[in-house]
Amino acid sequence: MKRWLPFAWIAAVRFLLDGALQTLVIVGGIAIGVGVIVFMSAMLAGLQANFIKRVLTSQPQIQLIPPDQVARPLRDEPGTVEIATVQRPTQRVISIDQWPKIRAEMQARPDVVYAAATASGSALALRGDTSRAITLYGIEPEIYFQIVKVPDFIVAGEAQITTEGILIGVELARDLGASLGDKLIVSTSLAGNRVLTIKGIFDFGNKAANQRNTFVTLRNAQSMLGLIGGITSVDITVADIYTAETIAQEIQATLPVKADSWIRTNAQFFTAVKAQQNSNTLIRLFVGLSVAFGIAAVLIVSVIQRSKDIGILRAMGARRGQILRVFLIQGGLLGFVGALIGSGLGALALFVWHQSARQVDGSELFPLILESELFIASSLLATLTGVAAAIAPALRAARLDPVVAIRG
Repeated sequence: MKRWLPFAWIAAVRFLLDGALQTLVIVGGIAIGVGVIVFMSAMLAGLQANFIKRVLTSQPQIQLIPPDQVARPLRDEPGTVEIATVQRPTQRVISIDQWPKIRAEMQARPDVVYAAATASGSALALRGDTSRAITLYGIEPEIYFQIVKVPDFIVAGEAQITTEGILIGVELARDLGASLGDKLIVSTSLAGNRVLTIKGIFDFGNKAANQRNTFVTLRNAQSMLGLIGGITSVDITVADIYTAETIAQEIQATLPVKADSWIRTNAQFFTAVKAQQNSNTLIRLFVGLSVAFGIAAVLIVSVIQRSKDIGILRAMGARRGQILRVFLIQGGLLGFVGALIGSGLGALALFVWHQSARQVDGSELFPLILESELFIASSLLATLTGVAAAIAPALRAARLDPVVAIRG
């Protein structure tokens, strides 16, 4: 033992080494507890990241749309209502009023990364005797593809839209019996038929989206949907995805638009995630309590077994504070060493599970996310738990009367 080590550290390490079996048992228990915490925390982070990636690569984080059209009652005189029953009008495809100004305001916000104008509406895709209802999205590719990562999902052709081109999903291509380079007739009620060439086929991993979503140039969609110079939505990405709902509420309160965030449209997911986080927190709590009681039990036994040694040390001049520190250091060392081993076990278990758990198509179930902050937090938590668990045994040891302790 190095002479420069303080007395409390020398005694703490010596006591732990003398009771090697007890030390190994409690370190093993701490390692298992910390391993469970690391495994579950990293796996939950991976599952959340995987879902967010799938959701946010196929939809905007905030979408600004025209407010609902509301029928107003006719009034002949102030306070006199002419029509008793006011029915909700049919919602027509209308443009956002003064949308260039709104988009410019959005792009100027420091918390907004991209803002893209989009014109969308219903249409009919025909090829031969087969027809399918589709949703036509008119986009500006250079901006829109920064928001919805369509190029990442292209399985045939490329994500380049010309004035005579269209991008369709794999399900729609299968339903129509179409392939890359084929021509489709796209029909709308306002512009009649337009012949477009399939320039790319994408797969969002969502059957409904692959069956209905199609992409054309913004000018084409404006012409076909009767929105000359107009748009139906402004799609936005923000710097912090978890502030999307707050930003959407601020925008809706200040501008004549309706703002929907990805958080609101995926409310069920957040409910499930919240339940998982609560479960994970409870598991951490019970694991931490188990570790704390285990450390406390071992140290109490150590105090009883080493009563004579403690009495001799006190008789030789060791102060109460030094004895107190001996057992606090033991608790901290047990927690720290157990946390190091447990972090390694948790990371190893997560790696094995990540390699073996696969989706139906063979792709990974969740991305492997092992952040250094997780290991640092787990080690710090286990060390503090060890010190806290050692307080009672340490106080008992410090209060021992040296004469009574030596007599046994």
